[in-house]
Amino acid sequence: MPSTFRLTRRVAFSETDAAGIVHFAQFFRYMEDAEHAMLRDLGLSVHRDIGDDVAGFPRVSASCDYRKPLRFEDVFTVDVHVAGKTDKSVTYGFTFRHADITDPIATGTLKVVYAIKPAGQGKFKAASLPAEIDQALTVTETEN
Repeated sequence: MPSTFRLTRRVAFSETDAAGIVHFAQFFRYMEDAEHAMLRDLGLSVHRDIGDDVAGFPRVSASCDYRKPLRFEDVFTVDVHVAGKTDKSVTYGFTFRHADITDPIATGTLKVVYAIKPAGQGKFKAASLPAEIDQALTVTETEN
């Protein structure tokens, strides 16, 4: 995996408050969008069927620190990298920037756990990352 995956977006009006500023909770959706795009780029997904079982990545922790506003029609990038990994979890780091400015708008983290829900059971249970996921997601250091 490249050290960082970049997703470029434009702010939609539905993502803003009445003043045209992106609502703080929207940043968590942007983080998920970037995670999903990165996984697709690697030939992976956050959800998959394994026979009759279902596997996925429930979220166990998320944070975002805001530095500057993001407004309606702004073009921005979300850089995502693997900041940490255990046998069963992955922690992603995110940096948001205006498309033409290097200073971050916001930074965030998202920790997910690989889990499987056996057929006929109502609960997911943490499991070890499959080899193809473990190998595809390489921990990298980045600077904000």
